Amino acid sequence: MCTYAFVHYKLHYACVSCRIGFKRHPNGAGHPCPRCSEPMLCAGHDFAAPRRSDRKAWSVVAVVLRAGLRYEGFEACGCGREPEFRPRTRAQVRARRIAAARTGVPLAEALGRVEPMEAR
Repeated sequence: MCTYAFVHYKLHYACVSCRIGFKRHPNGAGHPCPRCSEPMLCAGHDFAAPRRSDRKAWSVVAVVLRAGLRYEGFEACGCGREPEFRPRTRAQVRARRIAAARTGVPLAEALGRVEPMEAR
């Protein structure tokens, strides 16, 4: 595993209530939002913030981040992993919530699946 990507590169942090995102160096205390002073959520290395006016996309981002998932994929140095699936639309979130309720799996695990009803 390459530690260079985790030590030297900034992480994306997002405030879903203000619908903004920033890159910051990780620290244990967290980062307050410059607009509302609430703590921002860590979104991972590969988060691409939607436009501020796109409320639907931000509602999907809020569900994913509040479930404890982050947007991770290829590492900046070029080594490593395949990009992980994250829902992009509210319909995808809705399908995964229904699948999680039916199968009894945690919502975070259902949100990370490409197909909502597949078994791991």
